[in-house]
Formats: sequence, C-alpha cells, structure tokens
Amino acid sequence: MSGTEILADASRDPQLLKGVLPMLVLRTLQEEETYGYALVVRLQEAGLPGLSTGTVYPVLARLERDGLVTARLAPSASGPARKYYRPTAAGEERLVRAVAAWEALGRTVARVLAPDDAPPPRPPTDHPPGARA
Repeated sequence: MSGTEILADASRDPQLLKGVLPMLVLRTLQEEETYGYALVVRLQEAGLPGLSTGTVYPVLARLERDGLVTARLAPSASGPARKYYRPTAAGEERLVRAVAAWEALGRTVARVLAPDDAPPPRPPTDHPPGARA
C-alpha cells in the first residue's frame, strides 16, 4: 500500500482525521492565505481525496472562533465574495505545539509497532517541520 493510499484510508476514518485536520488546515494556511474551497482542493491534492467542504468549513469556523485564524472578505470575479483565511500569531503557536505533539505520538506509535530488533526512532529536532525558525 502506497503512502497516498494510506492517507486516502485515513481520510475515510473520521476519528483519525478529526484529530489532525486542524493542524493540517493551519499548516496549509501558513503556506498561503486562501479561501475555504481552495483549501479543500489543496488538502485533497496533498493526499486526502475524500475530504469535503462539509468537513473543512466547520474546522475553519472553530479555528476562527478560537482566534487561531483570521478571515477577510474579498470580491470574486466568479460569484459572491470569498472569505480568505490565514493563521494568527496564536494559530502559529498552536501549530508548533500540534506538530510537536504529533511527532511525539508518531515516535511512540513507531516504538510500539516496531519489531524488537529495529533501530530506535530519531530524537526530536529543535524546530518541528512546518514551524518557522
């Protein structure tokens, strides 16, 4: 099974996705301010093909309500105004913590799943991937 197939399976498991989707949304918005539908497309292209707007928009609303993203309306040539999102400073901090927690969990899972003769996992880095140094 390829990595993309595994991600596609994960995107069909609502409990797995629920736990990591806010982190993925914040990370994607960290790369570029964007509107909801374009965010969904980017996440689908990243390996979550079953992801829907009905899953992502509530996450965006919760992140905005919690002060982790900010939004602005911008006119659209193809219809109504679009709401563009980007992380706030608090959102950037939450992302750093979420990535560190995810990596720690990944190391624990790898230890539990690894055969007894497997080399130990690598130690953590000072800066989680995706975090700005």
